[in-house]
Parts: sequence; structure tokens; C-alpha cells
Amino acid sequence: MTELIGHLHPLLVHLPIGILLLGCFFQLLVLRPGYAYLQPAIGITLFWGMLSAVAACLTGYLLSGTGDYDEQLVTRHQWFGIAVAALAAVYYACFRCKVINKYSWAWPLVLITLVSITGHLGGSLTHGSDYLTGSFTNIGVRDAPLPERPIPNVQEAVAYTDLVQPLLQRKCYSCHGPNKQKGKLRMDQIALLMKGGKDGVVLQPGNAEKSELMQRILLEKSDEKHMPPKEKPQLTEKELALLHWWIASGASFDKKTKELSQPEKIKPILLSLQNKVTENKPPADVPANNVEKADAAAIKKLTDKGVVLIPVALNSNYLVASFVSLPSATDSDVRLLLPLKKQLVWLKLNDTKVSDSALTVIAQCSNITRLELANTRVTDKGLAQLTALQQLQSVNIVGTAVTAAGLLALKNIPGLRSIYFYRTAVKAADWAALKKAFPAATLDSGGYRVPLFETDTMLVKPPKKEQ
Repeated sequence: MTELIGHLHPLLVHLPIGILLLGCFFQLLVLRPGYAYLQPAIGITLFWGMLSAVAACLTGYLLSGTGDYDEQLVTRHQWFGIAVAALAAVYYACFRCKVINKYSWAWPLVLITLVSITGHLGGSLTHGSDYLTGSFTNIGVRDAPLPERPIPNVQEAVAYTDLVQPLLQRKCYSCHGPNKQKGKLRMDQIALLMKGGKDGVVLQPGNAEKSELMQRILLEKSDEKHMPPKEKPQLTEKELALLHWWIASGASFDKKTKELSQPEKIKPILLSLQNKVTENKPPADVPANNVEKADAAAIKKLTDKGVVLIPVALNSNYLVASFVSLPSATDSDVRLLLPLKKQLVWLKLNDTKVSDSALTVIAQCSNITRLELANTRVTDKGLAQLTALQQLQSVNIVGTAVTAAGLLALKNIPGLRSIYFYRTAVKAADWAALKKAFPAATLDSGGYRVPLFETDTMLVKPPKKEQ
């Protein structure tokens, strides 16, 4: 019965928070002209807030006796809760005796502060000490699972530290960790894990079937003793097999995987932990290293001619140069880019009069990652000079005289992943050679034909003439 009453604490604890804060709000409002009509409501709210605070303290005290929570944190929460109840009682008595008029603004402020601290400590007990600050430090990943540790060689890994402990951390520590110890069981420290909880030891090294930990996990989810609780994330089949294997092999905390017996069933599971599929992210098309600011005089010469120069991103010194508004641009205009060769990463020369001579200049701009030469006069001879652009990722030669031989000259550029060559001298017979030379790149030859369906058209009829 005592435990049942203690479990009413989460239900009752919110009453004094809401009621007392409402009373404090009323008290602060009546200090302003026009809110005197709220005066009678202050006494009522303080009375019921005081009673609910006392009830919350009593049930909280009974709940703390279960030993499911961190003792030091419980003690602090308990004394602040008692302080709230005591202050609410004194506040109510002084209000009834009308002796608080002189400092009527101070009482609600002190009470609000105490309620806030008590509530924060209670939240720390339930959700962890970082439940409030975690909102700022882990924006966007709050509900994400803890990442598994990378294991380059699973046989050299320490079985507990590298395989089992991360599993327990993800699935067990929220109820059996430093802030909460359900059933007086704490699992984040080896000595406490082996000590067990109020029902005794939970691990029997060498005997997984008789270990309380495994028995609780294998119970039906509907069973009240099933662990983790049914509303929490459950262990996967692979995690169950891993935990069972570790306990059955002796529950060692310092041995490496290779030192433990490994039945055939566990070998593929261990191997899967080692062979993690990593995401192959494409290289960034803006260099990670910082670069000094471009020469202002050189920028002015280009912009005076009509070249558009803008930063690739906010607070970045890397630049995009576009000659789109200067269709008459020639090779001599491109030479003006040389003072910016460190800062230039994206260059657009589409529909200009530039030729192979301009590519000699462009080849010196070693940070270029995107190059657009559509409808220009460049040929295979000029394109061969672009092999110096080892950061190049995308090139557009649509509408030029470039052939497959010219494109093949670029095959040793490691990061090249997009090539656009519609309406060039590249022939259909060259496609196989290009695919072999650029296996990781997207080859776009254009000339798409989209089929026309009956549903894509609509019959438009003239409006009916009025009679």
C-alpha cells in the first residue's frame, strides 16, 4: 500500500505547480490598478496549492523509499519540495492575516523560484540531468539513438566495452543508470551490475538461461516484469544473440572477442558489427580550407566588364564567376581571372566566344570544381589542358566540337562525377568507352524524348454562343 501511494506522486506533483503559480500570478496582477477583483481568488488558490504541495511531499517521500532513483538528487528534490510546501503554508497564513501588504511582490517571486528549482530537479530524476540543456546541445538529434562505436577489427575488440556496453547504454541505462535505478539496479558500472538489484543478482556468468537479465528480456512484452518496458525500444534479435553469447561465454569485462568461444551462430553477427556500411559522401564542391580575400582591383576590372562575381556562401572568400551577361567575352577577358585563381571555384562561360586559349588560363585556377563551357569554341586540344584541375567535379561542354578522345583525356581526374556533352562530336559508338573510363560519373548526353500520353493533353472547346 505504501508503494502504491508513492506511485501517486507523478499524478499529484503537477497540482501545486499549476495552482501555486496561478496564485502567484494573481498576487502580482493585483499590484496593478484595475485588478483588485482578483484579490479573493488569491486565498483560494494558495489554500489548495498548499494542500496539494503537502500531498506531493508525502507521496514523494514514500516513492523515494523504493530506491529507484539517485539518492543525492532525490534528497535535493525532496528538501526543495518541502520548502515549497512550507512557504506556501506561511504565505497562506500571512495572506489570511493580512500581514503581507508591505512585501506583497516578494512572496510570489520567491515561491516561483522555489517551484521552478523543485520542478527542474524532478525532471532531472525522471529524464536525466541534461534533459533541459540537451535541447540546446543536441538540436535535431534529441531522439536519435546513440551511435555504435566503430569496430575496425571485431576479433581485437574488448567484448564488453566495444560490443555489449553500447547495447546496454542504448536500451538499459535510461532506467538503470546514474539518475534512475529501477529495482535498485544500476548497470552503468561493472561492480553495481554484478551486485544486482533488490531481487538479487541479474548475471550468472556462463549461464545465460538462468541469468535474471536474460529471463526478463525474454518474457512476453505484455508481462509486467518484461524488460525493457513495452513502451521503450526493444532489443533486436541480433542484440539478444550478442548479449546471450557474452553471458554464456563467461560475461568477461576485459577479454577480447577472440579470447571467447564463438559458436557458428554468433560468427556472422560479430562480423556484421565489424563490416559497417559507411556512407560514401561525394566530395564537397567548395574547398574546406580557408582562403584570403580576393584582390579588390581585379574584381573591379571584371565587374566593370559585366562579369558577375559573387561569394559561393555567406562569409566565404571563394567565388563564382559568371560571364552569362557578357556573351561577347573572349580569351583576353578570361585572362582577367588569373589574380583570382585561388578564390575561383565555379566558372560559367556558356554562350561566349572563348576558345582553347582560354583553357590555358583556366587550368591555372586549381580550385575550380564546376566548369561550364557550353556553346563555346573549345576543342579536344584545349580540353586536354584541364587535367591540371584535380578538384574538378562537373564539366559542361554541350554544343562544342569536343570528341570522345577529348573527354577521355579527363579520365584521371579523381573527383569528376558529372559530364554534360549533348550536341557534341561524341558518337553513340563511343558510349561504352566513356562508361569504362568514368565508372563513377554521370554521363549526360541529352536529347531526351519524353513520351506523350493521352492524359497529357486536354481538348479545349470554344464557349457556347448565347442564344
